[in-house]
Amino acid sequence: MKRLFGYLFVLISLTNLYAQKKMITPPYLQKGDTVAIVATARKNLDDNLGPAIGWLKSWGLEVVIGKTIGLDDNQLAGSDDERATDFQAMMDNPNIKMIWCVRGGYGTVRMIDKLDFTKFKQHPKWVVGFSDVTVLHSHLNTMGVQSIHGIMPVNAKASEAAKETLHQALFGEKLEYHLPCDALNRNGKATGELVGGNLSILYSLFGSPSSIDCSDKILFIEDLDEYLYHIDRMMMNLKRNGCLESLKGIIVGSMTKMHDNDIPWGKNALEIIEDITKNYHIPIIYNFPAGHISDNRALIFGSKVTMEVTDTESHVIFE
Repeated sequence: MKRLFGYLFVLISLTNLYAQKKMITPPYLQKGDTVAIVATARKNLDDNLGPAIGWLKSWGLEVVIGKTIGLDDNQLAGSDDERATDFQAMMDNPNIKMIWCVRGGYGTVRMIDKLDFTKFKQHPKWVVGFSDVTVLHSHLNTMGVQSIHGIMPVNAKASEAAKETLHQALFGEKLEYHLPCDALNRNGKATGELVGGNLSILYSLFGSPSSIDCSDKILFIEDLDEYLYHIDRMMMNLKRNGCLESLKGIIVGSMTKMHDNDIPWGKNALEIIEDITKNYHIPIIYNFPAGHISDNRALIFGSKVTMEVTDTESHVIFE
């Protein structure tokens, strides 16, 4: 009987090991590579791509502009089919080495199920953006492919650090952050796969095929233009569905342009997060420089990171 239990234990251990997906890192960019700029959500009609194209060319890259740039379907950059067709073409084109989403807003979720990732899984490439692009980040994570949370072409006023860290992430240079201590930080050290993105989008994806798996992960969250009670609602959802208790650590980016009601909620966004996570003994970094701010530094989702929080500073190191 003991031998039988021993066999079962080994079998379960091997099954769990096999179940842990090995994340695929798309090929890093090299000078001379071609990258594409497309719209998956809100329309982009203004001639505002000059700075971003300049960055890419200064990095030695060639640029292709997608057919969705300039399309106008009310708020969206063309119909769902037009946006999906444009993104599909860039995924399937072997000459395109990176797909850069022009902006966020809303709409990526309306086209995600129209995409065929068959060729992409065979020949993955970097997908870059933030905000509404969290839909793509989460979906790619379920497929075991890394992606980059970083500035987008419309972010002409991005900080030099934001641009430089995006370059580092794309070209395979060492990415690490050393930050001053924040009063709300919770000390500790953890290593795990980095997942996450915009809190509102993550919240909307739970229960769908694009939902992230929080188990043993380090979660990054940020948000924009939300009511404080909405932040509480979304964090309570993460708590009640078991996400928070299974995490190894949390990195909280910018919570920008938050709103309150005439009767105040009583806590700001960071205090809400601190209150809901206070019973979890995991390290937490607050006010990390990423999100809807000019200093939106690059993060590689699906990458293994080590985060360490002390009384004097915080470290986030990508392996």
